[in-house]
Amino acid sequence: MPDLYSVEEMGVHDFGGGPGAAAGGLAAAAAGAHAGHGGTPASAAAPASSVVEPAAAAATTSVADLVDDPQRPADVRVELVARVSGRPLPDSAPFAGYTLNGSTPGPTIRARLGQLVEVVLENADVPDGVTLHWHGVDVPGAMDGVAGVTQDAVMPGGSFAYRFVVRQTGTFWYHSHQVSHSQVVGGLFGALVLEPAGGPRTGGGGVSASPVTETDAVLLSHLYPGGVATIDGVEGESRAPAPPGSSVRVRVVNTDNMTLPVWVAPAPFRVLAIDGSDVVEPGELQDVRVVVPAGGRVDLEVVVPASGAVRVQLPAASLVVGPDGSAAPTVPAPTGEFDPLSYGAPAPLPFDASHPDRAFRYDIGRLPGFLNGMPGFWWSINGQIIPHVPMYMVAEGDVVVMTVTNASGDYHPMHLHGHHAVVLARNGEAATGSPWWIDSLGVAQGDEYVIAFVADNPGIWMDHCHNLPHAAEGLMTHLAYIGVTTPYRLGGASGNEPE
Repeated sequence: MPDLYSVEEMGVHDFGGGPGAAAGGLAAAAAGAHAGHGGTPASAAAPASSVVEPAAAAATTSVADLVDDPQRPADVRVELVARVSGRPLPDSAPFAGYTLNGSTPGPTIRARLGQLVEVVLENADVPDGVTLHWHGVDVPGAMDGVAGVTQDAVMPGGSFAYRFVVRQTGTFWYHSHQVSHSQVVGGLFGALVLEPAGGPRTGGGGVSASPVTETDAVLLSHLYPGGVATIDGVEGESRAPAPPGSSVRVRVVNTDNMTLPVWVAPAPFRVLAIDGSDVVEPGELQDVRVVVPAGGRVDLEVVVPASGAVRVQLPAASLVVGPDGSAAPTVPAPTGEFDPLSYGAPAPLPFDASHPDRAFRYDIGRLPGFLNGMPGFWWSINGQIIPHVPMYMVAEGDVVVMTVTNASGDYHPMHLHGHHAVVLARNGEAATGSPWWIDSLGVAQGDEYVIAFVADNPGIWMDHCHNLPHAAEGLMTHLAYIGVTTPYRLGGASGNEPE
């Protein structure tokens, strides 16, 4: 790869059987075939379904202009200062890491539906630069926080203001997307909770016998260098005070690179939401573990018993929910596993996925070859290694169906920026429960998932493995809107290294 290049030059443009346009930026060449970076023609690497149409005049939009109302005052304003730290966790052994406002994780940011959030990121001394990505939040394209694609990395002494209107509710998180495979594990992350306009929800029905006011606990799980397992930066056992009989929404966030099994003892529970999207009519569960993919979130409802407490367990840490001084037993992980494919009640989708405008394949494999000039055994997409991987091209309003397969020999938590997709089928079995909306999907060896979404958020969006070292090793590409361009650059001379 050159020392300076645009993401627009990376990849082979795949139009998924839909129309393409030649004008401007991320588009096909007028001759009817686009040469990917390095001279690979589209016909050599793109699926047969790709269609490239003749040149047509079309307006272009810079991703930098895709913002919410720049004149509107912020309803929620937060300043975050990123620093290098040799002892990010005061009660643990020293390690090379980072802090936000002097601690890790950074502060939990809360906002309500309809509010405009402004977060000003300042880089005190992180030499490689920093950004913030709003994981799972469908922010405007300019606010996605991907160095070299939607902004330049914020270098020492610099700052960047992220602004977005809250249009979703649920559990999300934020983290650096500059050298992310190093900075996230080292501490540059935090929780983001987006609540309904009226404040916390009220429960009722569920696993509790009568309507109760819901309280809230964030379970932000992270494994720091040296194997330090924490919940919200605390090793071992953490506590969330709650009165007897109360219903508690436990917001579980997996900030690590691998799956996170979670189980509850000794009480029943419900899965209220997955990746920030509510489950329709969630049923009672007991003696099963919930496996959260890297980057993923689940909201669990637990009810505090009349005496004692409830323990939400992880492999090396736990959260006790109940009155101060109450106790809850520790139990082994159940053998049964929660399956979202058939959980909850079915409900109609807001679009027709049976006749998509574009259909793509995302086939994960592994190949020997060169990645950025380095020989190795790298992750591949559709039988190609970066930079010859597909660039998935869409137009605003398209209904998109994507088939994701994994023949790589490893597990991959796949994360699409800027959009939520619904799972239609897994390994040939159709989804029968509540619509399973995801932005972080765990794809095991041998799995095949069919997912669908509407292209309703113009921009250039990463679509990558959230085992972040895997992304740095080639398991990363983009979903791009025809006519959207970027002024930012990648490559060694740019200072931008998103993975």
